[in-house]
Amino acid sequence: MPPIRLIIVDDHPIVRDGLRGIFAADEAFEIVGEAADGPEALAVALRTKPDVVLLDLRMPKMTGVEVIRRLREQTPGIHVLVLTTFDDDADVLPAIEQGATGYLLKDTPRAELRRAVQAAARGETVLSPAVAGVLRHKAQEPEPRTLSPRELEVLRLIARGATNREIAGRLFITEATVKTHLLHVFAKLEVKDRAAAVAAAYETGLLKPAAGD
Repeated sequence: MPPIRLIIVDDHPIVRDGLRGIFAADEAFEIVGEAADGPEALAVALRTKPDVVLLDLRMPKMTGVEVIRRLREQTPGIHVLVLTTFDDDADVLPAIEQGATGYLLKDTPRAELRRAVQAAARGETVLSPAVAGVLRHKAQEPEPRTLSPRELEVLRLIARGATNREIAGRLFITEATVKTHLLHVFAKLEVKDRAAAVAAAYETGLLKPAAGD
């Protein structure tokens, strides 16, 4: 098997030196480039066409998340393995959403890091236990309540005290259609009447108080 072509991207020279030491002595890997910031990482990746980019998230000139997005655009099929010290939602979720193949913390043992790069090169998802926990927690959160544009129009008019007939006339629809929209609104907001629907919409931010309220 040919060695895995690897780029190391981190703005700290000492970190890059340490990572280079982990991989350089192993014939399974070939370090084809290094970079200290986002723009440099993009240029090196474009020039060397690596299998895996080992990427820190917080760097000067460009965020790691933006680097991931740009790498995926300019070099389709590239695998990005995040290696960072941050494991909160604000860092993990955007990186995964932009297409990071894996996400590890910098306290990952050397042997585990080498296995993770090999797995990332095969396109396998690699997550540290802490990051996996963040994603599990996020998956268990309820989906945000959303209404269609028409349902929001109906609800805004209800909040202003309009009757079904007035809503139908204002929106040029039938009263039966207004009632159908209301049923959908009640179901989505898990309420049973108009007043509760309006209250729930304000509580969840679907409706905003008018200026001066």
